[in-house]
Amino acid sequence: MRRIPNFVLLRAFEAAARLQSFTLAAEELHLTQSAISHQVKELEEYFGRKLFHRRNRRVELTQEALRLQESLGRVFDVIEAACGDVALSSKAQVLAVHCAPSFAAKWLGPRLPEFMREHPDVTIRLSSSAEAIDLTQLQDIDVAISYGYALERPGIMTSAIGRERIVPLCSPALLDKSEPLIEFMASATLIDSQLSRVTWPEWFVLNNIPLPTQPRPSFDRAALVLSAAVDGMGIALESVRLAERELARGDLVELGADIFRPLARETHFLSYRMSDKNVEKVKGFRRWLWEKAGLDLDMVSP
Repeated sequence: MRRIPNFVLLRAFEAAARLQSFTLAAEELHLTQSAISHQVKELEEYFGRKLFHRRNRRVELTQEALRLQESLGRVFDVIEAACGDVALSSKAQVLAVHCAPSFAAKWLGPRLPEFMREHPDVTIRLSSSAEAIDLTQLQDIDVAISYGYALERPGIMTSAIGRERIVPLCSPALLDKSEPLIEFMASATLIDSQLSRVTWPEWFVLNNIPLPTQPRPSFDRAALVLSAAVDGMGIALESVRLAERELARGDLVELGADIFRPLARETHFLSYRMSDKNVEKVKGFRRWLWEKAGLDLDMVSP
C-alpha cells in the first residue's frame, strides 16, 4: 500500500499552492474557502510542518511546500494527460514521439501542424532529450528520433532519416566581401557544437586548411549554436536541415559552397518497435516523416 496522504488533501494543496490563494483554489475546486483551509491544515498535520505562511489576502509557500508543489505539478500533469487519453473518441489515437531536442525545435516541430491536419485523429505527444532511449523499456513511447546513434535492441527497427549536409554558417553581417573567404575562416570565431559528430578539426583537415588556434565558444545543442551564429558570435558548423529557416530568412548564409569540400552524414535516426510496424498511427507517421525529409517512400522501412 502506498504511503501517501489522501488525494483530496493533495488536490487542495496543489490548487492553493499554484494559485497562491485559498479563495481561488476554492473557486476552482467548487468548494468553500473554509473547506480548502481545513484540508490544507489536515495535510500540514500529516506532514507535521507548516506548508503556508498566511497573509492578509494571500498565502506564501514554505520551502518544503515549494518542493512539494513542483513535484505534484508534474504528477498532476501526467494524471491529466492520462485521463485525457481515456476521454478521446473511439477513433482517436495518441502518438508518443520522443525526439532529439534540436531536431524537435528546428525541423520536426514546425512541421507537426501539417501532420495534425493530415491526421486529425492522431494526437501528438512530444518529449525530448539528447540521449537515445530504449524503446524496449519505455513502452509508453511509440517512436523515437535520436541524434548521432540509436540503441540497437532486439525487436527495434531503426532507419537513418537521410543524409544531412553539414556546412559553415554565419550571419551575413560578419562578412567582409573584400576579405578572402579562407582568411575569414582563419580569423573569425568558430563555434563548437559539443555533441556534433562533425568537428571543426575534421572540417579543416578535409579542406586542407590550418586549424585556427584561438579559443572556441561551445554549446551542447545545435539550436543554441545556430542561435549564437545568428546573433553574430561566429561561424557554426551545422546541418542545413536544422538551419533551413535561418537560411531561408537570410539570418544565416552558407560559406564557400563552391569552394569548400562538402560533408554529409546520417545524423538522425527513427526507431520503433517491430511489433508496432502495422499500427496505423506509427505507419502513417513513418511515411509522413520520409515524405517531409524528401526521401523515397519506397525505401520506408517495412
